Amino acid sequence: MECIAIINQKGGVGKTSTAANLGAGLAQRGLRMLLIDLDPQGHLTTHFGLDEAAVGRGTYEVLTSNMPLAEATHKYSPNISVVPTRVDLAAAETELLTVVGREVILQGALSAPDLPYDVVLFDCPPSLSVLSLNAMSAASRVLIPVQPHFLALQGAGKLFETIALVSQRINPKLSVLGVVMCLYDAGTRLSSEVVDDLSGFLEGHRDQNVPWRDARIFETRIRRNVKLAECPSYGQSIFEYAPRSNGAIDYLKLADEVIGCLDVKTKGIDLARVTTQVKVIGANEDSESDLAEQPVETKSVASQDGVAAENAEPSDENEPKRTEQDDAHPESHSAPVDDLERDAVNRTPPTRTPPPTVERQAS
Repeated sequence: MECIAIINQKGGVGKTSTAANLGAGLAQRGLRMLLIDLDPQGHLTTHFGLDEAAVGRGTYEVLTSNMPLAEATHKYSPNISVVPTRVDLAAAETELLTVVGREVILQGALSAPDLPYDVVLFDCPPSLSVLSLNAMSAASRVLIPVQPHFLALQGAGKLFETIALVSQRINPKLSVLGVVMCLYDAGTRLSSEVVDDLSGFLEGHRDQNVPWRDARIFETRIRRNVKLAECPSYGQSIFEYAPRSNGAIDYLKLADEVIGCLDVKTKGIDLARVTTQVKVIGANEDSESDLAEQPVETKSVASQDGVAAENAEPSDENEPKRTEQDDAHPESHSAPVDDLERDAVNRTPPTRTPPPTVERQAS
């Protein structure tokens, strides 16, 4: 079982989006996923629509009441299980202040025998608290989402120092898996400058005994995509909400890259279940550059069932033509959908029910 902490002390860099959608992408490839919400804001919990389930059975109970992990786990899909959280988790640090070994409680919970998971992802809070320490103590790898901005780059530098301390004093097996660029805009010079600075930093430590010696910057860039911001309000991953969006394409590619980095032999991951490098564009053999240059023709459900193509209405002559400016922004066009995703294309997302308000009495 591979445990990966998704962490950055800088907020708003895409930690929760990466935890939810990378986890869903790995699940689509056949891996059995466990997602643990360690952020008191509970955004990962909300992302999967488990706000009500978090009451009484979640991360807070695991850390403060010794609840077995299996009892706090909620099934979301055949390959995705979630340990949700609620705002009470914010008090866990104070409650655990006098507990000996409080930074390794989660590590002990994950040592339970026969946990049926291949990969565990921790969604960490935007701070270096006892919750983040629990994640880094239990994890074998750290994945760092970074927004290509100067302040996010500074936060990553401080995080590397903390990872080095945790590796020296608590978890010597901890290493940095890599850095993933989120909210990426290829049209800005700042984005490429941040990537170059990170690359130079990592390359300068290849021959040193540090946890990020073998870290990489993942080739996949998570582009800005409004669908990634919308899908949490429906309690769905990007693959359910908008399977044709650039966000779904990017996170599925990132999932394939992460699978290539997993230590499948020592972690006992059965590769017979894993299907990597599945083409997102299905039967269409066009490359990414071709997709960026050509508009997508979406077939109706009737045409998919065998209705003759000549019955289709001719296109409107007044339809606006594509310009060079359109070609310069391929993100505005959706990629074709494959057979597994076709059922979700024309589906209207369900109405998101807001989480209930829990009344608490002052102690």
